[in-house]
Amino acid sequence: MSKAVSNLAELLHSMHPVLNCGVYAFVSLPGGSVPDRVEPIATFRENEGLTLIVEEGQASDAGLPILFRAAWITLTVHSDLQAVGLTAAVATALAAAGISCNVVAAAYHDHLFVPVASASQAIAILRTLQEHAGLDPGAA
Repeated sequence: MSKAVSNLAELLHSMHPVLNCGVYAFVSLPGGSVPDRVEPIATFRENEGLTLIVEEGQASDAGLPILFRAAWITLTVHSDLQAVGLTAAVATALAAAGISCNVVAAAYHDHLFVPVASASQAIAILRTLQEHAGLDPGAA
């Protein structure tokens, strides 16, 4: 297992974004229980209900109202949960291109959910950010 990275320049240089296959849906369940045959990749409990990120087909099959259709990008660098600046740098780069980004930090990697139609452009922007981080030591 690799060591968690906390240095921003190293995080950016090593992030290696990967576009996961499929389309993912954000849904909210006011009752708070996950329907049978739905296997969320992430959940978060809020006062208004249980938010799920689930494969779009599962959401549709279960009749769940889809709030947001997303492409899922994983930053494959093992990011330290206490690292400072990675989310801001990635979100700023995507925002400059008008791409919304919902970030989920997990134990080893950061995961970005962007509009499906923006997936290719988002990957290109992230790869450019990664390349520039390796060239400019002052990028951090």
